[in-house]
Amino acid sequence: MEFRSQALNTPLTTELLGEHSPLSQITTECEISASWIRGGDGLIGFGEWKSTTVTGPDRFKKARTWWHEQLSSLSIHNNVHGSGTGPILFSSFSFDENETSHLVIPKIIVGERAGKSWITWIGDGSAPQLGTLAESHAPQSLSWQQGTLSNDVWQERVAAAVGRIKAGELDKVVLARDIVASAANPIPLRALMSRLEREYPSTWIYLVSNLVGATPELLVRLSKSLVTSRVLAGTIRKTGDEAHDLALAGSLAKSSKDLEEHEYAVRSVADALAPYCSSTNVPEAPFVLHLANVMHLATDVTGVVNESATPVDIFTIISSLHPSAAVCGTPTSIAKSIIDEIEEMDRSRYAGPVGWIDARGDGEIGIALRCGEFAPDHKSIRLFAGCGIVAGSDPAQELAESQAKLTPMRTALETL
Repeated sequence: MEFRSQALNTPLTTELLGEHSPLSQITTECEISASWIRGGDGLIGFGEWKSTTVTGPDRFKKARTWWHEQLSSLSIHNNVHGSGTGPILFSSFSFDENETSHLVIPKIIVGERAGKSWITWIGDGSAPQLGTLAESHAPQSLSWQQGTLSNDVWQERVAAAVGRIKAGELDKVVLARDIVASAANPIPLRALMSRLEREYPSTWIYLVSNLVGATPELLVRLSKSLVTSRVLAGTIRKTGDEAHDLALAGSLAKSSKDLEEHEYAVRSVADALAPYCSSTNVPEAPFVLHLANVMHLATDVTGVVNESATPVDIFTIISSLHPSAAVCGTPTSIAKSIIDEIEEMDRSRYAGPVGWIDARGDGEIGIALRCGEFAPDHKSIRLFAGCGIVAGSDPAQELAESQAKLTPMRTALETL
């Protein structure tokens, strides 16, 4: 089977995409099946050439094996070169090893970076024709249902977690919650993604096997030998008043509770990367990342892969990084056992690694946050949010933070 990549003469973000929205782009042959978009750059997949699922503690190893098996069967003709060109594996891994992870290789992939665009497709013929047909959909009337736990019960679980932390069992644990939206008609996927892309351009807009979201957190980017991980932990809700929000950003940067939570997350990432890198760089202090509705403490951890060591690929790094303190807790094993004990929610692929990997082993993998998972008929979607719980956490404040983290998906759905 042949995979071909060639440059497109027209920049996608001007004439072909219209309104600067990558997600208005469709092909004449098949519907969108996967995406990874940030600020107009990224990858969009259409149709499925191959897909599979993996489970178990060795799911990252199984994914690597399956991907390499598919690559060995391909004849790749690539006149574009560079990261993200050629055949692409889109992956969405479960948070828990016992849940199902999804792997997809699209039939057609359209990519753009820094004003340069390309297309990858199966077959020895000419490149598929692209169009900008709009997705038609009826106005949605959504009904909302509470998720696995009510607000009051979830706050009780937060209080229980704080008690375990104060008793010295662990330093931090992340507790998640969910809500469900339902509609009489299928909820339009591309309209939802276009809304997210417009409203949250500094996040990565992703889609893999009905999991869709806008994550601000990059678990790992591997480009040749350079590794980057963006760590987010510590959150405050925006008010919409610029002066007040600037003051809130200052208070977040000085908050002992949030700085403690952030330190645990950064340390877990730096420690996980250290065995594979000849050098790492961890900034002394975080910066405040401003998103549309919240602000986060953020740190970009970077490293250079040690080429003299046993060959390291992105699957190895993912398996070492997941789950980080940002989505699980510290110490990880104890936090995971407490999540299993008191969260009482199937996270599915929420807070799991999600993103893309190319034939050279380069890729970008985020953490599946600010997301929802569609039912097969697309008439309902389950939204997720989580909060890092430390000794200074207050249940009511954590509930408010979780509601802020649900806002991107909830608002996007309500304004379709």
